[in-house]
Amino acid sequence: MEEKTNFSIKYWAEDDKPREKLVLKGRAALSDAELLAILIGSGSRNESAVELSKRILASVQNNLNALGKMSINQLMTFKGIGEAKAISIIAAVELARRRKSEEATQLVKITSSKIIFEIMQPLIGELPHEEFWVLYLNNSNKVIKKEQLSKGGITGTVVDVRLILKLALENNATSLILSHNHPSGRLEPSEPDIEITQKLKSAARQLELSVIDHIIVTENGYYSFADEGVM
Repeated sequence: MEEKTNFSIKYWAEDDKPREKLVLKGRAALSDAELLAILIGSGSRNESAVELSKRILASVQNNLNALGKMSINQLMTFKGIGEAKAISIIAAVELARRRKSEEATQLVKITSSKIIFEIMQPLIGELPHEEFWVLYLNNSNKVIKKEQLSKGGITGTVVDVRLILKLALENNATSLILSHNHPSGRLEPSEPDIEITQKLKSAARQLELSVIDHIIVTENGYYSFADEGVM
């Protein structure tokens, strides 16, 4: 009689168990699938948690950014993933995104448009809708606050100039950087993008504040008004 194989985590060899492997060898020793398996906890009768994790990752070409875009319903299409497991995966990915965002803004001095992109891409680069953000800088050009000022559909957002300047004064900022995303992936500024930039630049000047750049962010690139000489 053929021996039945059990794929449950508790029956794996000690060295193959993701939790035990993390304890014995450290987090860096685990593959993406093994880390995901720890979140999932268990697979199904015929599939281990690691195999299920490999299948989920394969569906997004093993791209963790693409995994982060999956919805609860998309994750639940995989056998063995219920709502609770799907929520755990999404929560973990969101924590990773927030950590990346916080690391990017801690005591960062703005010296180039690339640094602005590195700050803003984790926040808005992969969103399906448009958001408008402002970075507030001190007199050393270090970011002291980042603020979402509007959120809208992919057709555009409404920007409150007075609120932007009020927050600048409240935070003792001396300069501002504007940023918004284009979910379409197109980097060229629209006429409204140019108009709001000039409007904010003019209004800020009256309060002895400067708008030093406006960055349009997409998933893989950016457009800097300052670099392109349209400020």
